[in-house]
Amino acid sequence: MPRRRPGQIRTGAPGSHRTTGARPVIDGLSSHALSEITRLEHTRNHLQPGDVSAAVDLWKDYVHQPERALWHDHEWGNVHWYCCGNPLEARALLDTVMQALSPRSARELRKIVSRSDAAWNLPSPPYDADGR
Repeated sequence: MPRRRPGQIRTGAPGSHRTTGARPVIDGLSSHALSEITRLEHTRNHLQPGDVSAAVDLWKDYVHQPERALWHDHEWGNVHWYCCGNPLEARALLDTVMQALSPRSARELRKIVSRSDAAWNLPSPPYDADGR
């Protein structure tokens, strides 16, 4: 059997557990926080490797959509969430992860997530008198 190099992905039958030395990529987090996230993703049965970075990306992309798209999602939902991930569930996952991390790492992740939260909570621009 050939030897694997560190960081090389081991693949097996479909549905088998993958092991990898790859680290999640979340800009702005220290290596300590990233290693804690990696540990959580490998020790919690509701997390898979890469779930936290995917949740950060999904939430960030969602809150930067045009307001009309956000309103449409609020009123009628979004059928693509079934295949591509629900950004509101991603945000809830980030809350859970921040509670499980050490205070220092949670603070780092909270700082990154709060940037997207701030975009989510921006007030609507005022409309002109003629309705535009």
